[in-house]
Amino acid sequence: MNREQRDGIFQQAKEWVLEAGKAIRDKINDPLTVETKSDPNDLVTAMDRDTEYFFITRIKERYPEHFIISEEGYGDELQALEGTVWIIDPIDGTMNFVHQKRNFAISVGIYQDGVGEIGFIYDVMADQLYSARKGEGAYKNDTALLPLDKQKHFQEAILGLNHFWLCDNRLVDEKVMQHLVKTVRGTRTYGSAALEFAAVAEGIMDGYMTMDLAPWDIAAGIVIVNEVGGRTTNAFGKPINLLQKNSVLTCNPAIMDSIVSHYTVKGRK
Repeated sequence: MNREQRDGIFQQAKEWVLEAGKAIRDKINDPLTVETKSDPNDLVTAMDRDTEYFFITRIKERYPEHFIISEEGYGDELQALEGTVWIIDPIDGTMNFVHQKRNFAISVGIYQDGVGEIGFIYDVMADQLYSARKGEGAYKNDTALLPLDKQKHFQEAILGLNHFWLCDNRLVDEKVMQHLVKTVRGTRTYGSAALEFAAVAEGIMDGYMTMDLAPWDIAAGIVIVNEVGGRTTNAFGKPINLLQKNSVLTCNPAIMDSIVSHYTVKGRK
């Protein structure tokens, strides 16, 4: 993908993201049909499916040679990230969408042969669009995001941690995680992985760690965090596989070694 191609795809994808967000805002107070998927807390609505279908139909019409990985089942079954691949979460933070009617996002990452080229995270109700093109920096609406502070100290960090798994000793060593929480300055949870990535990119949080995310939860965020000098790995510092679920750590590189060594030495590998 050359720069001219990337710029054209970026502008078209941006239009679609904003259009889809407006459609959601226009219908935000309509009656909802809520279903569950893997468990009672794994929610899906007609809006999730309709928004995904909106992207699928437009991508396939405009770019028939492109591939799609998406949450609600309209995408392609891929064994490799070859060619141009759109990785889409139509509503990231569906529980927030259902219960709060805010704090959810549209997430669209576009990859070329496995390399993140374009990322969009759209905080729909706040009308805040985080975007990035590889090598061209990251933006919140039209304002460039600053590079992450390379002098950040671990004890001064604010981390995003999902409280659900934080107390689950099947996933983590509870005492180790308690020590981690006590060591850093504070923890937060937003209920949307995409918005957690956006917060790291903006410097509102210094890192975000969770144990089980799908590619569509993180693909856009990886591109955006990369552009401000952040890093994204699994919880043990290993590369992410965007064809499967992963544990995820995205953060300011200044604190990554402290998190990885703390977790892998004392916690469960």
